[in-house]
Amino acid sequence: MAKRRLKKKYRIMLISIFTIICLFGLIYSLINIINWKKDVDDNKKIIEDIKENIIIKPKEEEQEVKYNIDFKSLKEQNSDVVAYVKVNGTNIDYVVVRGKDNSYYLKHNFNKEYNIAGWIFSDYHNKFDETDKNIVIFGHNTKDGSMFGTLKNVLDKSWQENKDNLKILLVTEKRQYKYQVFSAYQITPEDYYINTIFNNDDDEYSKFINKIKSRSNYDYNVEVDSNDKVLTLSSCIGDGKKRVVLHAKLIEN
Repeated sequence: MAKRRLKKKYRIMLISIFTIICLFGLIYSLINIINWKKDVDDNKKIIEDIKENIIIKPKEEEQEVKYNIDFKSLKEQNSDVVAYVKVNGTNIDYVVVRGKDNSYYLKHNFNKEYNIAGWIFSDYHNKFDETDKNIVIFGHNTKDGSMFGTLKNVLDKSWQENKDNLKILLVTEKRQYKYQVFSAYQITPEDYYINTIFNNDDDEYSKFINKIKSRSNYDYNVEVDSNDKVLTLSSCIGDGKKRVVLHAKLIEN
């Protein structure tokens, strides 16, 4: 009889412990959801504020879209501002910053506040002085589609076959640049495709170009060689164990 009571007491104790653990887990999850929602809302507000510094209008003499970006005002808000990037067929339409490393803006927003959604940032090695052979830009794959949450669109055939999507816009303080997409794929995390330093070695760079082009899951029929400069966009995909990558070559500057 005493053993039964002991077993029952032990069972009740285990159930209580399990219930408490589940309760704490639920509270922790709710706190994370609330914090995530707050961070996303904060970034949306920042994005709206930033848009006041971006004027889009056609250039009368060339009948093309001209992006007039007030870099001076943006830099007064954040001195790390280096560019603006837009990718058609996605929600990518952001001011790009550059930190002192590739970690800071993973968890800080444009206002340098802690934010799990982070911000869109370039590799800290990139100079944006027209000498970069490979400009690399990173962003989180957020569930709400902000930041680089829609970069995965580039893996879809419908995106790849739409010619309007295949020209990427990059604007710096110097000028407005256009890049032609030549490769898109997903891959396990690595350092190779985000390499920005080639030590003036044309052979090394040529191998790099050929490698990243051969990885593409779609043939864009674009010639690329060691004379070309590349823009690379990268984000995590799925469970975070893979990366989605887009490469484009500079065609206008």
